Amino acid sequence: MKHLTTDLAAIPWVQHGFFTREGGVSSGLYTSLNCGFKKDDKRNNVRTNRALAAAALDIAPDRLVVARQTHSTKVVTVRKPWVPKNAPESDGMVTAERGMGLGVLTADCVPVMFASKKDKIVGICHAGWKGALGGVPEQVVAAMKRRGAPPEDIAVAIGPCIGADSYEVSGAFLLPFQEQDADNARFFKQSPKSGHHIFNLPGYVVHRLKRVGIETIYETRQDTLTGEAFFSNRRAYLNGEKGFGLQISIISIK
Repeated sequence: MKHLTTDLAAIPWVQHGFFTREGGVSSGLYTSLNCGFKKDDKRNNVRTNRALAAAALDIAPDRLVVARQTHSTKVVTVRKPWVPKNAPESDGMVTAERGMGLGVLTADCVPVMFASKKDKIVGICHAGWKGALGGVPEQVVAAMKRRGAPPEDIAVAIGPCIGADSYEVSGAFLLPFQEQDADNARFFKQSPKSGHHIFNLPGYVVHRLKRVGIETIYETRQDTLTGEAFFSNRRAYLNGEKGFGLQISIISIK
């Protein structure tokens, strides 16, 4: 089963993987490692796919947790696993529990992993443009700091997401970013389409992390829109498809 790793793997107690869409049991638009519960994919397929991803990282399937993502800035501390129907609404998680797999689902949004280089504390978040603007990555950093891991000790990995040259947005889209900070205009460039811009979402996320003291950031630099090995919401829309799957990214403490 194919998954990407970064230099987070140099931290001896960290296990992590950014999974592609390959290696699962789903079919059609969800071929094949769809890990999101979609109305047109069988729930048993999704359960199997999540179990396969967990097993690839030596995590017990019942120790893999995925929250109900709502593009929020809410971060929860995970002390014990939950079943999907009891998953809390959250877009960030942290844990100090060994063998607990923290998973987020994406299909263009940014999966961001966090690991303390000195203490056995890890975190993860799902950062779409709303979560990034609101500061969900910083909220994970703050949660880890409260557990004793200061920003300078945290290494971060940015997973596959819509690329810096692929995210076309309307002209009005950039207004809340400009209102937040006029310097955010540097993450937008003119689109060939009149009245539109190209937004560098991963670059913006990295900027926000550096601003709160994160010094070590690894990037996979994989574009989900152009990379056929990944699910992509935007590609599905452009192709007129009626659905799309979600890939999973997982981090845990060995």
